Amino acid sequence: MAAEDHLTAAGSHLTAAERITGRLRVAVAAPLSEENCARTRELEPRIDLVVDQSLLPPMRWPADFAGDPAWRRTPRQQHSYEALLDSADALYGIPDVDPSALARTVRANARLRWVHTMAAGGGSQVRAAGLGAAELDRVAFTTSAGVHGQPLAEFALFGVLAGAKDLPRLNRQQRAREWSGRWTMKQVSEQTVLLLGLGGIGRVVAAKLHALGARVVGTSRRDVTVPGVSEVVSPDRLVEVAPAVDAVVNTLPGTEATEHLLDKRFFDALRPGATLVNVGRGNVVDEAALLEALDTGQVGFAALDVFETEPLPAASPLWDHDQVLVSPHTAALNAAEDRLIAELFAANATRLLDGDGLLNRVDTVEFY
Repeated sequence: MAAEDHLTAAGSHLTAAERITGRLRVAVAAPLSEENCARTRELEPRIDLVVDQSLLPPMRWPADFAGDPAWRRTPRQQHSYEALLDSADALYGIPDVDPSALARTVRANARLRWVHTMAAGGGSQVRAAGLGAAELDRVAFTTSAGVHGQPLAEFALFGVLAGAKDLPRLNRQQRAREWSGRWTMKQVSEQTVLLLGLGGIGRVVAAKLHALGARVVGTSRRDVTVPGVSEVVSPDRLVEVAPAVDAVVNTLPGTEATEHLLDKRFFDALRPGATLVNVGRGNVVDEAALLEALDTGQVGFAALDVFETEPLPAASPLWDHDQVLVSPHTAALNAAEDRLIAELFAANATRLLDGDGLLNRVDTVEFY
């Protein structure tokens, strides 16, 4: 189904009860503070928010929606939790951030019409649930895309700057107390940056890079015009444009179409010494090919917030590579994230109740 069709179809996901009463029963399936519960109700008073804090895991940090892994429900609590989920028209969060729990709930709750995922890339969790075509048609899924745009864009900018200013060399020399001869650093204002993905995150990245004077080349399968982007190319032209690129920023989600999009052919074609920043999904980058490119100098520096396997295995060579900065998938985290997601959810609830299209609707063909 096309994105436009998804938007117009959203109104059809209203249940008969919603049309009659104008209310939406929402089960809170993921940690949500009392403050943000109140904020959600304030923004959309037609929500009947059903929440039992004793059934939700304690968060260890903001946006820790999986919660403390040592925490467990008793069998009785689990029964109560599932009964709560099965009574709702909509879910705030994927239950326990577990695709199998999502599948169970969709199949047990015939009245369920909408699930909001906490992640910007929540489509991958929906895909992992293995739902059938009828189930995907009955339930609308939305993501928290856009909430993470500013912090991820800042990390992307940091990565591009770190590569241009040779942060690894500065760190090595400082640790060795070495006052070397002076050298010429690269200027971002003189660089061409290839930006993979021109969605919510990519557009913020483009604006920040453009403000520094960089020439930004974006990728899209559609004919789009984005502020700050000088040229838009199709993803199948990546190898063609790679020789003119000084830095690469990936913001793409993990789909079948994007898996290992940045592979050996791409890295071999890059301008030697290029910087790579990944704030999208780890499987967009072929890590074996990246390591080879780092060793040969084709990639001069890589700032990575996401990886093919997470947590990054202790045996991964990326941990010890001098030209790699490892960030434990934390670049998107922001103290305001929980509140921003709650506000996005409330805005979408208003759209659903008013029969308008939902924001950030998951494409259930490619799951992004």
